[in-house]
Amino acid sequence: MTRTSLQATTAFYNASPLTRIFRWGLGASQQLWPALAVRAAYRLFGTPLPPKWISRRRGWSPDWHIEQWPFEDAGLTLYSRPVAPHGPVVLLVHGWGGHAGQMLALAERLSAQGLRPVIVEMPAHGRSSGSVSNLPQFARVLEYVTARLLQQGHTLRAVVAHSLAANAGAYAASRGLAAGRLVLLAPPASPLEYTRLFAHVFGLSEATRAAMQRRIEAREGILMPQFEPAAVGPRISLPTLVVHDRHDSINRFADGVAYSESIAGARLVATEGLGHRKILKDEEVLREVAAFLA
Repeated sequence: MTRTSLQATTAFYNASPLTRIFRWGLGASQQLWPALAVRAAYRLFGTPLPPKWISRRRGWSPDWHIEQWPFEDAGLTLYSRPVAPHGPVVLLVHGWGGHAGQMLALAERLSAQGLRPVIVEMPAHGRSSGSVSNLPQFARVLEYVTARLLQQGHTLRAVVAHSLAANAGAYAASRGLAAGRLVLLAPPASPLEYTRLFAHVFGLSEATRAAMQRRIEAREGILMPQFEPAAVGPRISLPTLVVHDRHDSINRFADGVAYSESIAGARLVATEGLGHRKILKDEEVLREVAAFLA
């Protein structure tokens, strides 16, 4: 049976033993100190789960070069494979709560066809420093890393992004991201809707949720609806491939459809039975993406 987004979101946060404590604390503070509840919800909303130290255990083969870049008040970790040092770069980006290793199967496939994969680990994820992040920061990371790579003399063939990073990638592409192509893997359509799911899971009132949203928007200088397909799609001119599973319980299949319909000429590949993360390793998906970037 396919889970709903609400069930998947609840399971995601319930995986942490601290969730029940947070839910109780937020509920109490809403009654006693509403401003504190908003600040605490803001912090929790920006904290990736599961904890990043879990993915740090992963070992990388010596043919991968790992470097860390400072970024804002945190940092980034870049994994590159110089097997094709002069090949066009493909930037690979994981989603919220993810890590670089999730993009490894696709990176290996692209490397085999003469492209140079560069995997970016976002702030507060994996080996990267920082404790909080958010969607606008994901978009800024893509713009910054792209600019740095171009400055170093690389050619950027494409950006391939999963889940929340796909949302960020679409936004960056709508602002003129200097890439040749765009691949969106299981993109979410509405960060605003996710705040509602988050509020439901943690028992936040609508007043607290709305105040948290305003705090995020004021801090980041952008409104959440500006990230939605209807806002970004018409401004994207890059050839775009969207891959989404019909039974994705994290980001609805309809979200992928929304992007494919809002971006002129975009092609949608619909998969069956892979869910949200198995598309990153599925052989047919790897072939589709590799062919699109060839």
